[in-house]
Amino acid sequence: MNWGGATARPLAWLLERFEAHAKDEAVIWRDRAATYRQLLDRIGEARELLKSNGVRRGEVVLLDADFSPASIAMLVALIAEATIVVPLAAHVTADRDELGEIAQVGRSIEINDRDQYEVRTIDRPTAHPLLLRLQKEGSPGLVLFSSGSSGRPKATLHNLDFLLNKFKVERHTQRMITFLLFDHIGGFNTLMYTLSNHGCVITLEARDPETVCRTIAEYRAEVLPTSPTFLRLMLMSGAHRRHDLSSLKVINYATEVMPQAILSQLHEAFPKVDLRQSYGLSELGILRSQSRSSDSLWVKVGGEDYQTRIVDGQLHIKARSSMMGYLNAPSPFTDDGWFNTQDEVEVDGEWIRFKGRRSSIINVGGEKVYPEEVEAVILEVSNISDVTVGKEPHPFTGNIVVAQVRTREPEDLKELTKRIRAHCFSKLPAFKVPVKVRMEESDQVSERFKKKRSQDHSPT
Repeated sequence: MNWGGATARPLAWLLERFEAHAKDEAVIWRDRAATYRQLLDRIGEARELLKSNGVRRGEVVLLDADFSPASIAMLVALIAEATIVVPLAAHVTADRDELGEIAQVGRSIEINDRDQYEVRTIDRPTAHPLLLRLQKEGSPGLVLFSSGSSGRPKATLHNLDFLLNKFKVERHTQRMITFLLFDHIGGFNTLMYTLSNHGCVITLEARDPETVCRTIAEYRAEVLPTSPTFLRLMLMSGAHRRHDLSSLKVINYATEVMPQAILSQLHEAFPKVDLRQSYGLSELGILRSQSRSSDSLWVKVGGEDYQTRIVDGQLHIKARSSMMGYLNAPSPFTDDGWFNTQDEVEVDGEWIRFKGRRSSIINVGGEKVYPEEVEAVILEVSNISDVTVGKEPHPFTGNIVVAQVRTREPEDLKELTKRIRAHCFSKLPAFKVPVKVRMEESDQVSERFKKKRSQDHSPT
């Protein structure tokens, strides 16, 4: 099949790899395997659908889907046709109209339960200078949404010629679980890494520990990219002991700070699995990383096309794959192209350890408290299954530290508070020790399997 021509140019190299591995498994979806030949056929159908609906190069298209053969084929087709893609995970509770307006979407494609396309045209012009610039350049684009400090979604715009460039270098062929969502930079990275190295994309019917572990065992998955919150839930559930996970070679964890107690438990449960800390942002893409060891939180990040520096204890990055900018916020880059990640880090030579986001710091009488540090200490206390640390206003110190905990077994709150505070006093300065401890009935987990972190707790 000839994938030449202007409209195929952005992904000609990828489609040629699909041809070269046509008989290999490409996607596992609903207990069925699709080969790269079948995926190529679906891509061809998707491109024909785009043409028949008059979708033009540079058009902004919302793709409302989760991982499936149809959604993967349409994503590849949209990139190959040099459109600007706005992926949204189907089950994420987001205001589609609001996000579509921010991204100036002119077309919407939804994947239904039968893995078929439903196309809708939206009468909305493209006017944003960055979108117009990308259209003029003729390159495919990607819009991803991330939450700002106010919780309002920020729209990051990428030129995919730069973001996809690193995938042209062939690396290891792997069978990967698609845990991170379709519209997440980590999910996009998982998908493109797997496809560009003719691996197998293993989709999930659900993202609970039982389903994930069963899927790993059934389809011999080798890599699980996920979050520390999910890994904690998996260890608590015992699902990893009920299934044969011997095929696993790598667990990549990212999206939030990993507590040392959880990493140690994970290392004990999976002594032969390489536990790797990944790092990336919607604004920059996913950086290459190397953990000092499987049970260490110290990591090196960077690699080709990335520069890093530490300024006032915060990680700054300059990347060739950086976004063009936000569609609804001022540019966060310095004049010479550096991006302040707002991630506070410790440094040990070429290694760094993440302490938390600057926005999450609690100020207690002028002293800094990182919630993640206090949470890591509290997780060492017996009978604690989860904890979220926040703050409460105080007339003298400005704030006090408050811990919301969940226990494995019922326990008297007064006794539990004494044990937690005693352990914290043995490990932390007094200003970091929680003044109040509250019981939490349910897990504070977002739909993206990150800890729900609220900085302010109202007095009870």
